Amino acid sequence: MDSLALDQVVIRNSQEGLRLNEIQLLLSEKRTSLSALRTGIALLALPLSVVSFLVATSALYELFEVLYLIAPLLAVCVVLVILGSYVVMRAIVRIHMFDRKIKVIEESDPVVRDLLGDS
Repeated sequence: MDSLALDQVVIRNSQEGLRLNEIQLLLSEKRTSLSALRTGIALLALPLSVVSFLVATSALYELFEVLYLIAPLLAVCVVLVILGSYVVMRAIVRIHMFDRKIKVIEESDPVVRDLLGDS
């Protein structure tokens, strides 16, 4: 094997390694977005739990007597719902973005296409 052929093999292997590292980075970013999605869902579930508890115990108190306690609590619940919705939507958008980038790499590189298979 002459020097030119050896250089071509090294370059081809380097390009394949670069593509695989790029996909690995995109998959790790996608995993981070999935973690953010899980956090957003938890932020949405917390106000639901608090409101359910308030409804379940509503026979034990008069609403207008404890309004000064319930109003700020419900305001915090609204903020948590808004924050959770934002985190969920941002995570979904980012997951789709990473999927599109991986698909572009998969379509352009036969080694990656063979590695990922039919997806």
